[in-house]
Amino acid sequence: MAERLTLAGFVNAHSHAFQRALRGRVDGGDFWAWREAMLVLAREQSPERVREEYAAVYREMRAAGFTAVGEFHYLGLEQALAASEAAAEAGIAFVLLHTAYARGGSEELRQPTVAAYLEEVGGLRRDGISVGVAPHSVRACPPGWLEEIGGYAAEHGLVLHVHACEQPREIEECLSEHGLRPIELLARTGCLGPRTTVVHATHASDAELDLLAEHGARICACPTTEASLGDGFLPVERVHARGIPLCIGSDSNVRIDPLEELRELEGIARRQALRRGVLEVEELLRIGSDEGAASLGLDVWDDVAADLGHPSLAGIPPGEARAALVFGCAADVFSSV
Repeated sequence: MAERLTLAGFVNAHSHAFQRALRGRVDGGDFWAWREAMLVLAREQSPERVREEYAAVYREMRAAGFTAVGEFHYLGLEQALAASEAAAEAGIAFVLLHTAYARGGSEELRQPTVAAYLEEVGGLRRDGISVGVAPHSVRACPPGWLEEIGGYAAEHGLVLHVHACEQPREIEECLSEHGLRPIELLARTGCLGPRTTVVHATHASDAELDLLAEHGARICACPTTEASLGDGFLPVERVHARGIPLCIGSDSNVRIDPLEELRELEGIARRQALRRGVLEVEELLRIGSDEGAASLGLDVWDDVAADLGHPSLAGIPPGEARAALVFGCAADVFSSV
């Protein structure tokens, strides 16, 4: 029997499973052009389609070493239940990050009021689904919504996830409307705290990073998607210097490979710092597992095992196997435990 290296399973803290269907299909243009094609696909997601296609995507995640997923979901309540069923079928720990949408996007994705949104969250919780609140962004949720959602999360001890500072245009529009940058607005409206995960933060300023550190919030980096969409580079070294916790997500699922996400995260840091080892191997593994679990409020998720007889690890001394795994392997090295 081949020798195996067992370690904590990887946690995918930010997924839009339906976007897996767009991989390789939408080229050219910028983020905003891609977003229009994505919204067309979002409107086509019936509960039956979600049930079938999400199960396939979640099985891919399991095979790649992800044993838990946070699904950032804005497709409707019936589709939310279907996503939960798909995760159960695939055997992956699941947290529904139920998204609040007041404006923008597509009309079908919006809730009429923040009270209606919070009632949806309460109903999902009563159905036994692990739920976090997720104001989509400062574009989609005005300050009144953010205040209500932040208060609800604090009252009920729920995690809060939100896109912020992914695109320069988003920041410009926030400054024009509110006189604040996105993370500054999140702080002003009570949405930052130890249970908050800001997704991307690619163009966060030093002052915004200071706010994240001050409030104990974390960042979910999605390097393969940020590369695919031309978002830019997370300021990894500046994030790390402030002690801001990091986790990873596959986001648009153009690729499903936790090792690639972690390797790219360290690769970005090395290019920025002009030195190696900005994030040490054990820290990267924590980012891929424990930090993602904390982001989703998870206490239990499955381990994974790497096949030490795999060609990518053949001949590697045992003491160097974990480093070789992170920097020299693809996800086909894993089997679930």
